Amino acid sequence: MITHLVFDGVAEGSLGVGLDVVHTAARLLDLKLAKAPQGRALLEQRVVSVDGRPVRSGTGRSIAVDGALGRLGPNDALVVPGLSGAATPGAAQRLLSRADAVAAGTLLARAAARGALIAASCSATFVLARAGLLAGRSATTTWWLVPTFAQHFPQVTVCSDRMVVDSDGVLTAGSAFAHADLMLAVVARLVSPSLAHLVAKYLVLDERPSQARYMVMEHLRSADPSLRALERFVAANLDRQLSVDELAHAAATSPRTLARRLKSGLGMTPSQFVQRLRVAQASHLLETTRVPVEEVAAQVGYADAAAFRRVYRRYAGQAPRGRA
Repeated sequence: MITHLVFDGVAEGSLGVGLDVVHTAARLLDLKLAKAPQGRALLEQRVVSVDGRPVRSGTGRSIAVDGALGRLGPNDALVVPGLSGAATPGAAQRLLSRADAVAAGTLLARAAARGALIAASCSATFVLARAGLLAGRSATTTWWLVPTFAQHFPQVTVCSDRMVVDSDGVLTAGSAFAHADLMLAVVARLVSPSLAHLVAKYLVLDERPSQARYMVMEHLRSADPSLRALERFVAANLDRQLSVDELAHAAATSPRTLARRLKSGLGMTPSQFVQRLRVAQASHLLETTRVPVEEVAAQVGYADAAAFRRVYRRYAGQAPRGRA
Protein backbone atom coordinates (compact mmCIF):
# COMPACT_ATOMS: atom_id res chain seq x y z
CA MET A 1 0.00 0.00 0.00
CA ILE A 2 1.22 3.48 -0.91
CA THR A 3 -0.13 6.18 1.39
CA HIS A 4 0.04 9.84 0.37
CA LEU A 5 0.03 12.06 3.46
CA VAL A 6 -1.20 15.59 2.73
CA PHE A 7 -1.18 18.81 4.73
CA ASP A 8 -3.07 22.06 4.32
CA GLY A 9 -1.26 23.90 1.54
CA VAL A 10 -0.25 20.76 -0.35
CA ALA A 11 0.96 21.31 -3.91
CA GLU A 12 -1.77 19.89 -6.12
CA GLY A 13 0.67 19.13 -8.92
CA SER A 14 2.85 17.01 -6.68
CA LEU A 15 -0.07 15.05 -5.27
CA GLY A 16 -1.58 14.58 -8.71
CA VAL A 17 1.56 13.36 -10.39
CA GLY A 18 2.19 11.00 -7.49
CA LEU A 19 -1.24 9.44 -7.86
CA ASP A 20 -0.83 9.20 -11.63
CA VAL A 21 2.56 7.46 -11.43
CA VAL A 22 1.24 4.79 -9.08
CA HIS A 23 -2.02 4.36 -11.04
CA THR A 24 -0.09 3.97 -14.30
CA ALA A 25 2.20 1.37 -12.74
CA ALA A 26 -0.82 -0.61 -11.49
CA ARG A 27 -2.54 -0.43 -14.88
CA LEU A 28 0.57 -1.68 -16.67
CA LEU A 29 0.59 -4.69 -14.39
CA ASP A 30 -3.16 -5.26 -14.85
CA LEU A 31 -2.76 -5.16 -18.64
CA LYS A 32 0.18 -7.56 -18.35
CA LEU A 33 2.45 -5.06 -20.09
CA ALA A 34 4.87 -5.55 -17.22
CA LYS A 35 5.58 -8.38 -14.82
CA ALA A 36 5.92 -8.12 -11.08
CA PRO A 37 5.05 -11.28 -9.15
CA GLN A 38 3.10 -10.39 -6.02
CA GLY A 39 3.77 -6.72 -6.68
CA ARG A 40 0.29 -5.51 -7.68
CA ALA A 41 -1.05 -5.30 -4.12
CA LEU A 42 1.81 -3.01 -3.16
CA LEU A 43 0.45 -0.44 -5.63
CA GLU A 44 -2.90 0.06 -3.92
CA GLN A 45 -2.97 3.68 -2.82
CA ARG A 46 -4.86 6.13 -0.67
CA VAL A 47 -4.68 9.77 0.37
CA VAL A 48 -4.77 10.60 4.08
CA SER A 49 -4.37 13.54 6.41
CA VAL A 50 -3.11 13.55 9.98
CA ASP A 51 -6.61 13.77 11.47
CA GLY A 52 -8.70 12.30 8.64
CA ARG A 53 -10.24 15.63 7.67
CA PRO A 54 -10.09 17.16 4.17
CA VAL A 55 -7.27 19.62 3.58
CA ARG A 56 -7.09 22.75 1.49
CA SER A 57 -4.45 22.88 -1.23
CA GLY A 58 -2.02 25.71 -1.83
CA THR A 59 -4.42 27.08 -4.46
CA GLY A 60 -7.32 27.03 -2.03
CA ARG A 61 -9.13 23.94 -3.31
CA SER A 62 -10.60 21.34 -0.97
CA ILE A 63 -8.79 17.99 -1.17
CA ALA A 64 -10.79 14.97 -0.05
CA VAL A 65 -8.95 12.23 1.83
CA ASP A 66 -9.61 8.57 2.52
CA GLY A 67 -9.16 8.90 6.26
CA ALA A 68 -6.50 9.45 8.88
CA LEU A 69 -2.99 8.08 8.78
CA GLY A 70 -3.01 4.66 10.39
CA ARG A 71 -0.54 1.93 11.20
CA LEU A 72 1.96 1.09 8.46
CA GLY A 73 4.29 -1.89 8.07
CA PRO A 74 7.25 -3.15 6.05
CA ASN A 75 5.20 -3.61 2.86
CA ASP A 76 3.95 -0.02 2.93
CA ALA A 77 5.25 3.27 1.62
CA LEU A 78 4.39 6.65 3.12
CA VAL A 79 4.85 9.54 0.71
CA VAL A 80 4.61 13.23 1.67
CA PRO A 81 4.29 15.80 -1.14
CA GLY A 82 5.53 19.29 -0.44
CA LEU A 83 3.52 22.44 0.18
CA SER A 84 3.11 24.99 -2.58
CA GLY A 85 3.02 27.78 -0.02
CA ALA A 86 6.38 26.75 1.45
CA ALA A 87 8.46 27.77 -1.52
CA THR A 88 10.38 30.34 0.53
CA PRO A 89 12.85 29.76 3.38
CA GLY A 90 10.56 31.57 5.84
CA ALA A 91 7.54 29.46 4.94
CA ALA A 92 9.58 26.27 5.16
CA GLN A 93 10.71 27.24 8.65
CA ARG A 94 7.14 28.02 9.76
CA LEU A 95 6.09 24.58 8.54
CA LEU A 96 8.31 23.02 11.20
CA SER A 97 6.26 24.58 14.02
CA ARG A 98 2.82 23.76 12.63
CA ALA A 99 0.83 21.42 14.88
CA ASP A 100 -0.06 19.06 12.02
CA ALA A 101 3.56 18.82 10.91
CA VAL A 102 4.72 18.10 14.48
CA ALA A 103 2.07 15.39 14.85
CA ALA A 104 3.01 13.96 11.45
CA GLY A 105 6.64 13.75 12.53
CA THR A 106 5.71 11.36 15.34
CA LEU A 107 3.64 9.23 12.97
CA LEU A 108 6.41 9.19 10.37
CA ALA A 109 8.94 8.04 12.94
CA ARG A 110 6.64 5.21 14.04
CA ALA A 111 6.06 4.12 10.45
CA ALA A 112 9.79 4.11 9.76
CA ALA A 113 10.42 2.07 12.92
CA ARG A 114 7.97 -0.54 11.64
CA GLY A 115 9.87 -0.83 8.36
CA ALA A 116 7.74 1.33 6.07
CA LEU A 117 9.42 3.10 3.16
CA ILE A 118 9.33 6.86 3.81
CA ALA A 119 9.52 9.45 1.02
CA ALA A 120 9.08 13.22 0.77
CA SER A 121 9.70 16.00 -1.70
CA CYS A 122 10.22 19.75 -1.61
CA SER A 123 9.43 21.39 1.76
CA ALA A 124 8.08 18.10 3.17
CA THR A 125 11.70 16.98 3.52
CA PHE A 126 11.90 19.45 6.42
CA VAL A 127 9.21 17.45 8.23
CA LEU A 128 11.22 14.25 7.81
CA ALA A 129 14.36 15.95 9.09
CA ARG A 130 12.58 17.43 12.10
CA ALA A 131 11.28 13.95 12.95
CA GLY A 132 14.87 12.72 13.11
CA LEU A 133 14.50 10.41 10.11
CA LEU A 134 17.40 12.01 8.22
CA ALA A 135 19.96 12.35 11.02
CA GLY A 136 23.27 10.91 9.90
CA ARG A 137 21.86 10.28 6.41
CA SER A 138 22.11 11.90 3.02
CA ALA A 139 19.14 13.82 1.63
CA THR A 140 18.12 16.44 -0.88
CA THR A 141 15.44 19.11 -1.03
CA THR A 142 14.33 21.92 -3.31
CA TRP A 143 17.51 23.58 -4.52
CA TRP A 144 16.66 27.08 -3.28
CA LEU A 145 15.83 25.75 0.19
CA VAL A 146 19.20 24.00 0.59
CA PRO A 147 20.86 26.79 2.65
CA THR A 148 17.93 26.92 5.07
CA PHE A 149 17.79 23.14 5.31
CA ALA A 150 21.53 22.91 5.97
CA GLN A 151 21.33 25.55 8.71
CA HIS A 152 18.46 23.80 10.50
CA PHE A 153 19.74 20.25 10.12
CA PRO A 154 23.58 20.19 10.17
CA GLN A 155 23.49 16.47 11.00
CA VAL A 156 22.12 15.73 7.52
CA THR A 157 24.42 15.49 4.50
CA VAL A 158 22.66 17.58 1.87
CA CYS A 159 23.16 16.48 -1.74
CA SER A 160 21.95 19.70 -3.33
CA ASP A 161 22.51 18.54 -6.91
CA ARG A 162 20.54 15.31 -6.72
CA MET A 163 16.95 15.01 -7.88
CA VAL A 164 16.27 12.01 -5.62
CA VAL A 165 18.35 10.59 -2.76
CA ASP A 166 17.67 7.10 -1.39
CA SER A 167 19.24 6.72 2.04
CA ASP A 168 18.48 3.34 3.60
CA GLY A 169 14.74 3.37 3.09
CA VAL A 170 14.17 7.12 3.37
CA LEU A 171 13.79 8.89 0.02
CA THR A 172 13.91 12.64 -0.54
CA ALA A 173 13.48 14.72 -3.69
CA GLY A 174 13.63 18.28 -4.93
CA SER A 175 10.84 20.66 -5.89
CA ALA A 176 7.23 20.13 -7.02
CA PHE A 177 7.68 18.08 -10.16
CA ALA A 178 10.68 16.25 -8.77
CA HIS A 179 7.85 14.45 -7.00
CA ALA A 180 7.43 12.47 -10.23
CA ASP A 181 11.04 11.29 -9.92
CA LEU A 182 10.41 10.46 -6.28
CA MET A 183 7.38 8.33 -7.12
CA LEU A 184 9.27 6.46 -9.82
CA ALA A 185 11.91 5.69 -7.19
CA VAL A 186 9.19 4.43 -4.83
CA VAL A 187 7.76 2.16 -7.55
CA ALA A 188 11.26 0.88 -8.29
CA ARG A 189 11.84 0.08 -4.62
CA LEU A 190 8.44 -1.52 -3.98
CA VAL A 191 8.03 -3.45 -7.21
CA SER A 192 10.88 -3.24 -9.73
CA PRO A 193 13.15 -0.75 -11.56
CA SER A 194 11.91 -2.10 -14.90
CA LEU A 195 8.32 -1.18 -14.04
CA ALA A 196 9.38 2.32 -12.98
CA HIS A 197 11.26 2.71 -16.27
CA LEU A 198 8.19 1.62 -18.22
CA VAL A 199 5.97 4.06 -16.32
CA ALA A 200 8.41 6.87 -17.20
CA LYS A 201 8.11 5.95 -20.86
CA TYR A 202 4.31 5.89 -20.81
CA LEU A 203 4.09 9.22 -18.99
CA VAL A 204 6.91 10.75 -21.08
CA LEU A 205 8.99 11.52 -18.02
CA ASP A 206 12.65 12.23 -18.69
CA GLU A 207 15.31 10.65 -16.51
CA ARG A 208 16.70 13.56 -14.49
CA PRO A 209 19.28 12.48 -11.95
CA SER A 210 20.29 16.04 -11.17
CA GLN A 211 18.46 19.28 -10.38
CA ALA A 212 21.67 21.25 -10.84
CA ARG A 213 20.69 22.58 -14.26
CA TYR A 214 17.73 24.36 -12.67
CA MET A 215 19.73 26.10 -9.96
CA VAL A 216 20.20 29.85 -9.99
CA MET A 217 23.31 30.82 -8.07
CA GLU A 218 21.91 34.25 -7.20
CA HIS A 219 19.12 32.52 -5.25
CA LEU A 220 21.63 30.51 -3.24
CA ARG A 221 23.82 33.39 -2.20
CA SER A 222 24.48 33.55 1.50
CA ALA A 223 24.08 36.57 3.74
CA ASP A 224 27.55 35.79 5.12
CA PRO A 225 29.84 38.63 3.87
CA SER A 226 32.86 36.32 3.87
CA LEU A 227 31.11 33.97 1.44
CA ARG A 228 30.09 36.88 -0.78
CA ALA A 229 33.73 37.97 -0.84
CA LEU A 230 34.72 34.41 -1.71
CA GLU A 231 32.24 34.34 -4.60
CA ARG A 232 33.70 37.57 -6.02
CA PHE A 233 37.22 36.16 -5.74
CA VAL A 234 36.33 32.89 -7.46
CA ALA A 235 34.39 34.69 -10.21
CA ALA A 236 37.45 36.85 -10.92
CA ASN A 237 39.74 33.81 -11.09
CA LEU A 238 37.70 31.19 -12.91
CA ASP A 239 40.42 30.63 -15.50
CA ARG A 240 42.93 29.15 -13.05
CA GLN A 241 43.14 26.53 -10.32
CA LEU A 242 42.55 27.79 -6.79
CA SER A 243 43.94 26.28 -3.61
CA VAL A 244 41.98 25.93 -0.39
CA ASP A 245 44.38 28.35 1.28
CA GLU A 246 43.65 30.97 -1.39
CA LEU A 247 39.93 30.50 -0.94
CA ALA A 248 40.22 30.84 2.83
CA HIS A 249 42.39 33.97 2.47
CA ALA A 250 39.81 35.54 0.14
CA ALA A 251 37.12 34.86 2.73
CA ALA A 252 39.37 36.21 5.51
CA THR A 253 39.11 33.02 7.51
CA SER A 254 40.81 29.67 8.05
CA PRO A 255 40.29 26.67 5.72
CA ARG A 256 38.42 24.81 8.47
CA THR A 257 36.14 27.74 9.25
CA LEU A 258 35.50 28.29 5.55
CA ALA A 259 34.46 24.68 5.12
CA ARG A 260 32.10 24.97 8.08
CA ARG A 261 30.52 28.20 6.83
CA LEU A 262 29.97 26.84 3.33
CA LYS A 263 28.43 23.69 4.76
CA SER A 264 26.05 25.55 7.06
CA GLY A 265 25.30 28.39 4.65
CA LEU A 266 25.01 26.62 1.31
CA GLY A 267 25.31 22.91 2.01
CA MET A 268 28.48 22.69 -0.11
CA THR A 269 32.17 22.01 0.25
CA PRO A 270 34.71 24.61 -0.99
CA SER A 271 35.41 22.46 -4.03
CA GLN A 272 31.71 22.14 -4.86
CA PHE A 273 31.28 25.89 -4.48
CA VAL A 274 34.05 26.61 -6.98
CA GLN A 275 32.83 23.95 -9.39
CA ARG A 276 29.30 25.32 -9.28
CA LEU A 277 30.47 28.83 -10.14
CA ARG A 278 32.53 27.44 -13.00
CA VAL A 279 29.65 25.40 -14.35
CA ALA A 280 27.26 28.36 -14.01
CA GLN A 281 29.62 30.57 -16.05
CA ALA A 282 30.20 27.79 -18.58
CA SER A 283 26.44 27.30 -18.95
CA HIS A 284 25.99 31.02 -19.54
CA LEU A 285 28.69 31.05 -22.22
CA LEU A 286 27.28 27.97 -23.94
CA GLU A 287 23.79 29.44 -24.02
CA THR A 288 24.70 32.99 -25.10
CA THR A 289 27.74 32.61 -27.37
CA ARG A 290 29.04 30.37 -30.13
CA VAL A 291 32.32 29.68 -28.34
CA PRO A 292 33.28 25.99 -28.76
CA VAL A 293 33.04 23.74 -25.73
CA GLU A 294 36.84 23.36 -25.60
CA GLU A 295 37.32 27.14 -25.36
CA VAL A 296 34.60 27.48 -22.76
CA ALA A 297 36.38 24.80 -20.73
CA ALA A 298 39.62 26.80 -20.82
CA GLN A 299 37.84 30.03 -19.86
CA VAL A 300 36.46 28.45 -16.69
CA GLY A 301 39.73 26.82 -15.61
CA TYR A 302 39.90 23.44 -17.36
CA ALA A 303 42.88 22.66 -19.54
CA ASP A 304 41.43 19.21 -20.13
CA ALA A 305 38.13 19.42 -22.04
CA ALA A 306 37.30 15.81 -21.14
CA ALA A 307 37.58 16.61 -17.43
CA PHE A 308 35.38 19.66 -17.96
CA ARG A 309 32.72 17.53 -19.67
CA ARG A 310 32.70 15.12 -16.72
CA VAL A 311 32.33 17.91 -14.16
CA TYR A 312 29.71 19.71 -16.22
CA ARG A 313 27.64 16.54 -16.58
CA ARG A 314 27.91 15.88 -12.83
CA TYR A 315 26.67 19.35 -11.88
CA ALA A 316 24.34 20.18 -14.78
CA GLY A 317 22.94 16.72 -15.34
CA GLN A 318 23.69 16.80 -19.06
CA ALA A 319 26.63 17.07 -21.44
CA PRO A 320 27.82 20.58 -22.36
CA ARG A 321 26.53 21.66 -25.77
CA GLY A 322 27.33 24.84 -27.63
CA ARG A 323 24.83 26.79 -29.72
CA ALA A 324 24.25 25.49 -33.23
